[in-house]
Amino acid sequence: MGKYIDLTAENFNIAKEGVALVDFWAPWCGPCRMLAPVIDELAEEFDGKAKICKVNTDEVQDLAVEYGVRSIPTLLFFKDGEIKETLIGAQSKAAIADKINSLL
Repeated sequence: MGKYIDLTAENFNIAKEGVALVDFWAPWCGPCRMLAPVIDELAEEFDGKAKICKVNTDEVQDLAVEYGVRSIPTLLFFKDGEIKETLIGAQSKAAIADKINSLL
């Protein structure tokens, strides 16, 4: 069963291997809370194919600054360490899945 990966500065390199979605979010953010169940579903669907990750910007502000995240939720799509796509704001599951599939 797939589960998303909580990323911190210490383990962020996980997202730089293969294909990864990184969701920058915060607990107080309404659109982020709306997106949370979608992220959970994607983690299960893409288990073994792509890493589905989350960064709590309240706890790991340095990563948000490093990647230029000014609005949340921000979704960064990595392939082999490079950011290939960015989505800002709540998105449909289909839109996110399409971006992940395009990188596989």
